[in-house]
Amino acid sequence: MFAPSQIDVRRFFCATYRKLRAAQPLIPMEVIAADWIDQHPEYHAELADEEAAVAAVYKVEEGRTNPFLHLSMHLTISEQHSIDQPHGIRQAVDLLAARRNSLHEAHHVAMESLGEMIWASQRSGLPPDGHAYLDRIRMRATR
Repeated sequence: MFAPSQIDVRRFFCATYRKLRAAQPLIPMEVIAADWIDQHPEYHAELADEEAAVAAVYKVEEGRTNPFLHLSMHLTISEQHSIDQPHGIRQAVDLLAARRNSLHEAHHVAMESLGEMIWASQRSGLPPDGHAYLDRIRMRATR
């Protein structure tokens, strides 16, 4: 299993943004990341300064969104969708995208469920509950 550090993740997104701006070739994961980076111009300034990005601290109390966490969640949901894991996620995200008339908005709704699953796992000390995660997305897709 690949387990990048926080610094690795930040450097990945900054390097992808740098390559995107320079019109350099991208590897497949960078292609996916570049699409989400394009859809989040509010993060471009932070992605442009790699050393500041590596050093940045994002505190919820300060109301700052962590662009690296946000983009990582987009990548996670994109990967889950592409391999349909947990089984049924593809259909649930597609339904959510159709109901919201936006894949981007569907991702943002799914991110809430992903965050809830991670928070519950960390709080309980149990493995992430993929079934509960999928159920939350399905519920949000059908209401």
